[in-house]
Amino acid sequence: MSKKKYDVCVKTGEYQDAQGNTKGRYLNVGAVIQTDNGHALLLDRTFNPAGLPNPDNRSNVLCSLFEPKPRGESPPQQSPTNSGLDDDIPL
Repeated sequence: MSKKKYDVCVKTGEYQDAQGNTKGRYLNVGAVIQTDNGHALLLDRTFNPAGLPNPDNRSNVLCSLFEPKPRGESPPQQSPTNSGLDDDIPL
């Protein structure tokens, strides 16, 4: 039997909260699970690391591990619902 140990997340950007603090925007891309034979990493098939921001021209991707929250609870750092798309659309 397997048990989920961690959510695997990558930082996709930053945003400003209502108080003006800079926060990280994260995307859940998988999970680390405990199996009878040890730990295993499950990645979302649609996750493409080539689409992540790369300001330092690094050849690797940093994945963060967060303990899973019970269903219905907010993730550790949640992006705003508008995802930064609050610019006016030109007419």
